[in-house]
Order: sequence, then C-alpha cells, then structure tokens
Amino acid sequence: MSDDKFRPSTPDPDSGGPDVHREDDEPTQPISGTSWTSPSQSHPVAAEQPPAAQLDQGPSGHEQSDPGAHPAGPAPGPVFPVPAQPSPWGPRPGAGPLPPAYGPGAPTAVMPVHREQLAKAPVSGWVWPVVAALSLLVGLMGGLLGALGYDQLDDGPSRFDDGLESVQTRNSAPLDAHNGSIAAVADELLPSTVQIIAAFEGEDEGATGSGFVLDREGHVVTNNHVVAAAAEDEGPIKVVDSLGVRHEASVVGRSTVYDLAILLVEDPEGLQPAALGSSSVLRVGDPVIAFGSPLGLSQTVTSGIVSALDRPVTTGDAENTSSYINAVQTDAAINPGNSGGPLVNLAGEVVGVNSAIATTGGGGLGGGASGNIGVGFAIPMEQVRITADQILKTGEARYPVIGATVQTGGAESTGALIKKVNAGTPAEDAGLLKDDVVTEVEGKLVADGIALIVAIRTHQPGDTIEFTIMRDGSEQSVEITLDGEVG
Repeated sequence: MSDDKFRPSTPDPDSGGPDVHREDDEPTQPISGTSWTSPSQSHPVAAEQPPAAQLDQGPSGHEQSDPGAHPAGPAPGPVFPVPAQPSPWGPRPGAGPLPPAYGPGAPTAVMPVHREQLAKAPVSGWVWPVVAALSLLVGLMGGLLGALGYDQLDDGPSRFDDGLESVQTRNSAPLDAHNGSIAAVADELLPSTVQIIAAFEGEDEGATGSGFVLDREGHVVTNNHVVAAAAEDEGPIKVVDSLGVRHEASVVGRSTVYDLAILLVEDPEGLQPAALGSSSVLRVGDPVIAFGSPLGLSQTVTSGIVSALDRPVTTGDAENTSSYINAVQTDAAINPGNSGGPLVNLAGEVVGVNSAIATTGGGGLGGGASGNIGVGFAIPMEQVRITADQILKTGEARYPVIGATVQTGGAESTGALIKKVNAGTPAEDAGLLKDDVVTEVEGKLVADGIALIVAIRTHQPGDTIEFTIMRDGSEQSVEITLDGEVG
C-alpha cells in the first residue's frame, strides 16, 4: 500500500455533506454516507470543500470557470485517488529475461585478427590521401547531422504537431463485443497494462499506480495524482511492463484539472498499445473490466458493470478542488493502486481511466481507508483522447472556463447559483449576472454548481454553448463562447 497520507477534511458548512477525495489528496465527488478515495493511494483524506467554486480558476488558484452536473440528491462522501505502495506480499517486478544464446538478440562473437596477417598485405601509396579525404567528409556530415539532431531535441523528443494522429495508436477492437469472454479480454489487455512506481515524499518507490500503453512510440497514460509528487520533485518514475521489466520514464505533460498524465518510456521495445474505444456508447448495465495493480498486486483483473454515467466527481486535493470529471461509475472492484489503469469493454477497447473510488472510510488495510465497496469512477475515454492529444502537441493541457464563481454547496433550489461574474470574461460578455441560476446547459438539466462545472468541461475552449438561466423568476437563454486556461 502507498505511503500517501490522507488528511481529514473539514465539512463545508454550506455543502451539506462531506468532501470527496483521492488517496493522493485529490478530492473526488462525495456521496452521502460514504467517503471517496482515489484508487492510487491508501489513506483517507477529506478536503474542505468551499461553498463556491471559482469558475475561471485552475489548479494554480485562478478563478475557475468550469461547472459540472450531477443528479440532485444527497451529497456523496469523500473520494480518494489510488496509488498504493508496493504490497509486501505482492509480486515485485523483476529483471527482464536473459538474452538468447542464438538467434536475434544473441551476443555477437568477434574473431581476433593477428598483426602478422595485416603486415603481409601491401598498401598502395594513393590509398592514404583517399582515406584522409573520406575522413574529412564523414566528419563534416557527422557535424551537420549532429546539429540537426540537437535542434530536434530542443523541440522535445515527444512533441507531435498532429497529436494523436502522429503516433501509432491502436483503434480497431481486437475482439467481438458479443464474445462474452472476460478471459479473452484479459489476454488482450494485460500485455498493454503497466504498473507505475513513482517517488513520493522522499521515497523513490513511495507511490504505486497503474497505466496503459497508448502507442508504439512508448507513451503511457496514467493519473496525474500517481506521478504528481515525482514530477514536482523531479523524482524517479518507473513503468513495469507485463513481463516485470522495469523501464525508466519521464513526464511529457499532465493535467491537474482532468487528473491525467502522459509518460514517455525511454525504451518502448516490447510494449503493446491498447485499443482505444469510446465511452459515449456505453449504457448502464454494460459489462466492463478493470485492469491494474491494486495494493501493488500487478496484472490484476476485476469485472463488473457500468453502474452510472455522467457522474460528477472531483479528484482534486485539499488545496485544489478544481479537478472535476464527468465520470463513468462502475462496480468492478477498484482499490488503491488501480489509479490510472484502463477500464475496458468486452471488445477489448479502453473506455475509461480508473481514477477514484468511494469508501466508507477507516478500518481498511494498514489502518487506512477501506477498499472497494463497489463504487468506482473512471475518466471517460473521450476526455482522455482530447487531453492526450493536447499534451502530445504542446506538452500541456487546456480546459474551458467562463469567468464566474458558482455556488457548489448549500443551494436549496435546482440549478447552479452564480455568485460572481468577473470583468472581461465570457460570462460578462454573454450577459450573465450575479444571482442568476443556470438550470440547463445545451438542453441538459443542471442540478447544482458542480454539475455546471462538469457540463462546461465536457466542451473545449472556443466552443459556444447555450445556458438556460432563471433571472427574477423568468427563464432566459444566453450563449457563451468558452475561454481556455492551462491546467
């Protein structure tokens, strides 16, 4: 289990319920009577949830402008992320196989040449000037190529102008969706599932999570909260493949808002990309399979169904409650260490990234938060594609904002109450006013402030979307063109 610490959260007097957190201190959407835990850490944390969310602030503390939507009803308990420290009883990743004695990869024998043999061969006088000229030419070419290589490295070895279209992803389903065999899905996906071991609080292997191989270039998808501490402290990150071989990895880019990170493995040989699917076609009740390293137990497979769709969940920490996702809820067993692993359909396609779990809190393994209770959350694959594409292009991700502050707790009426509209923002340009209540986004009902944040974040900067609002007892429609921020 992870050494990540959970810190108790102080319930917001306006929120009407506990906060949701992930194990890496990134909170996740609450559900009444439960506390939320991210699948990548092992100690409960409850972060204080402010009554009003800044709709145009990102992880750096700028006002957020993203509201999201979840069904009305009692607020959920805390949610936690999931890196877990390698389990003492779990398998430890080992070294790779020895090189073969014969065939490809076998050592090459070099036969010695004796000086006596070389001395017997006469050398013509014209050879030396030719050799000198060739040496000069090779040196000039080598310098030119070296300079070009340096320029390419300056641009970043993992930058791709066309994003996902520039890398070799796998987009065709490997299986018939009606095959009904979890074993067949496991055979396809386990070679693409990896364990992530990252530095945390001074320990080189303090956090453990999961991930999957995105492409043949060696990019790996995982949760931001699995590698955030290592990225900030420049600590080591290792990717352990299905054969137990450890690969050094670096962070290409990460999004605290969507809780996603893209890693690059230095030597991707042998890594098999997973097939990328879609969460938009999922229906409640569809079978799904979760892959990962719960409690440090690598190459673990659990199965269940889609329990709910469009579930607003926050996976931020106590200092950053801006990480809201429109999650796929599942009852497939997800525990600390599953964070970042793939959620897969029966066709063998990744439909989401496991990010958070709900727990009842306390009494769990190692005295930390309890494990799976059948309520887990995954980031939809559509959002994973968008964020991965942005990171591959520029090294950073962007999210949409409107430039307003919204009430996230304590509201008695249905809808999202606007607490403040900032000057010079899309919200002001669209005519939104303080005390307006947003009841719909693009024709879909908005239950509260968190629902508004999630609804906005299902779109992209530059999109124009329609809000239905209640103002002074009358219903109005306004169109807002979303701005964007890095996060």
